[in-house]
Amino acid sequence: MTLTQSLPVVYTAQSKHNFFCRDVICEYVLREQAVPLNPFRIFDYFLGDRVDRNVIRRANNNCVRIADEIWVFGEISDGVFHEIRYALDLGKPVRYFTLSTRVDGITEVAPHETSLEEEVERSVGLSKEGLREVIVSAAR
Repeated sequence: MTLTQSLPVVYTAQSKHNFFCRDVICEYVLREQAVPLNPFRIFDYFLGDRVDRNVIRRANNNCVRIADEIWVFGEISDGVFHEIRYALDLGKPVRYFTLSTRVDGITEVAPHETSLEEEVERSVGLSKEGLREVIVSAAR
């Protein structure tokens, strides 16, 4: 290992309901030899609402654009779904993981093994089948 070794940059997508897991997610990504771009480490919880949340969402989308890969942790929220769809539009690889408060509890899962938060179907306007199609196609 050299301190100037180039590593892949990974945008870590997670639901706001799990923002408290931001440190364990960063630890996991670092242990996997990648650099985490974690929105809840960069902007905390929407900067404590000091700016409009759409400003943070735009910044998050720029991080998605900059990242080499997108790794999704835990249940998929409507915001995470939009990040997945944006990554798909950009041709970025997307991987899915379970979420835990401990690194050894995180494992990679297949796209069809992911779960969606309750409001996603309603807020995104796609059927469950349509949502699944995007999630699976982003992982290819």
